[in-house]
Amino acid sequence: MPSTLDDFWTARRRERPGLPTAVPEAWSFGATPEQADALLRLVLDGVKVGTASSLWDYEATGDPLPAADELSIVTDGSGAPRAVIETTVVRVVPFDQVGADHAWAEGEGDRTLEYWRRVHEAFWRAHSESPRGFAPDMPVVCERFQLLWPNG
Repeated sequence: MPSTLDDFWTARRRERPGLPTAVPEAWSFGATPEQADALLRLVLDGVKVGTASSLWDYEATGDPLPAADELSIVTDGSGAPRAVIETTVVRVVPFDQVGADHAWAEGEGDRTLEYWRRVHEAFWRAHSESPRGFAPDMPVVCERFQLLWPNG
């Protein structure tokens, strides 16, 4: 496995010359190394094709919202690059209006909306970067993505 993001991206571009020159943003799922590894495994297994983030967290950190056609490097819990994904759809939806189809796409737990709501409420109460934390009608950035590498 290449040791740096630049090396990782160079190797991916060698395999797929049509990829852009600029190294995409690299990030991991979740808030802990264990969460990052578990959620990455779901992506690599083709189960997880969606994710959700708090719009309030984006506002608090000043990070730009994800956009369709955007590439990302997904890292594991140690920060090593392990996957390349392409965002296909981004929608902002109130928490209490996120649908069962999105919960299923996230691939976590039993994949039900009830599970999704319980786990995401707990996550945002514990790990939100915004002082607002969680609210039943908070804006949620719902993303869908496809795995490009490996096996993409």
